[in-house]
Amino acid sequence: MTTEHQVAFFLRELETGDTWRRAAAAKGLGRLGDAEHAAVLVRAAADPAPEVRAGAAVGLGRLGVPEAGAEILPALMDDDDPWVRRNASLAAIRLGLSDPEVVEAYGRLLSDPDHHLRINALEALWELGVPGDVPALVRLLGDPADRVSGQAWDMLWDFQKDPDVEAELVRTAQWGEDTARARALLMLPDQPTDRLLPTLLRDLTDDPSAKVRRAVGFRLTRVNRPETQDALFVALEAERDPETASQLLFLLARTGDERLLNPASRWLSDERAGPMAAIALGSVGGKAATKLLRALLTDPTTPAPTLAAAATAYGKMGRWDAVWLLLPLLDHAAPRVYEGALRGLDAMADTGFRPWERAAVARALVTRLRPDLYLVGVAERVLTGLSEALPRLRELVDRTSSPIVRTTALSLLDPHKATDTGTSHDLPIFVRHLDDTNLSVRQAAAEGLAHWVEETGTLPPDEERLRDRLTAIASDSSDFVREAAAQALRALDDCRNN
Repeated sequence: MTTEHQVAFFLRELETGDTWRRAAAAKGLGRLGDAEHAAVLVRAAADPAPEVRAGAAVGLGRLGVPEAGAEILPALMDDDDPWVRRNASLAAIRLGLSDPEVVEAYGRLLSDPDHHLRINALEALWELGVPGDVPALVRLLGDPADRVSGQAWDMLWDFQKDPDVEAELVRTAQWGEDTARARALLMLPDQPTDRLLPTLLRDLTDDPSAKVRRAVGFRLTRVNRPETQDALFVALEAERDPETASQLLFLLARTGDERLLNPASRWLSDERAGPMAAIALGSVGGKAATKLLRALLTDPTTPAPTLAAAATAYGKMGRWDAVWLLLPLLDHAAPRVYEGALRGLDAMADTGFRPWERAAVARALVTRLRPDLYLVGVAERVLTGLSEALPRLRELVDRTSSPIVRTTALSLLDPHKATDTGTSHDLPIFVRHLDDTNLSVRQAAAEGLAHWVEETGTLPPDEERLRDRLTAIASDSSDFVREAAAQALRALDDCRNN
């Protein structure tokens, strides 16, 4: 059947077919018809059957005649049937319609009960660069569908300098529904925040919604006035919601204020707020905080999240017994406790370990290096410069099956980081791993070799063969490996010339 015959068939079906045949004909006519058929589809858009009206909307979108779409699609976007509204909105998007009537229809769809239509309206308005119905858009901050509320948030950031949008955000921040109100508070610029300060100070403790209190607390931390900080401490003392208390502890921990001691100690036993309470205690320091954190670290019933936070906080405090309390936690069954202890040791490494602590830290960490890209980097920072770790690292580099751990061990053997009496014998280790299958291992081996030559001032035996291997590696697919190999070749040249 030719296109002309198909179009003629669709036209007959629109006149005489049953509901589903008329709907299919409207869609088909949009695919194969010409601009002259736009009027037929506009008439079909008035069909009593919603299936046909939806088909007409699809057909108009396919036909590509914007004038016809602008004539009828706004009405279809207000149709009683959600499927008609959905297809009409998609057709308007497809045609790129920007007529005022269409923009108004999109604005009305922002309040549609069908979340697909709310999404369609958001995407269309964003593409057109207009907010549409501003109160409806701001209300979507509290939409139960995450995709809708997230897209509304993104749109409002783009339009936040629009006077109508700013005014509606202020109104919603004062009287909106809880979720929308909380998000509007987070989005408000600082100037309206100052204007709303009396309301915010009241709602910090009096509002029944925890999510609103959390948003108010966040806003008040950005207001640099003594009364706001005092109000935050009062609110923390009165707070009974663990999530809100955790947020207030986080916001106030940076102050190191002794007023944190009482509320933080009260929340230590709570599984949700306990970790932040431990961090807050660490920021305060002093004898009372030390005693509380030490009790957590030695209590086998301390929940893992709180124990991890306490370990990090105690390490940052650098107490005399911190190393001996943190090292046993590296064997804890919960990975996050291992991480917390590691972070605590990392904080101590910044100021350097005491002579009697170095060997214990080196022994414990080398034997517990885990093939985790991030955590092994933290462990590397702790071990850097600890010559006491070198003997075990030499054993580990050939024993481990993990490329990440092998790279770390080679990097720590680099004589630019630490040396001992065994450093002069490390050359074979670096040479062996020049041919490792892992790029990072090859890079660490080449860098270690270059630094070994620079540090010892010694040309390796079988130098020519080693040069050939380095020259081959210098054509490696990785820029980092090529540069490391070239660095090793330069070190050999410098050593020979000197």
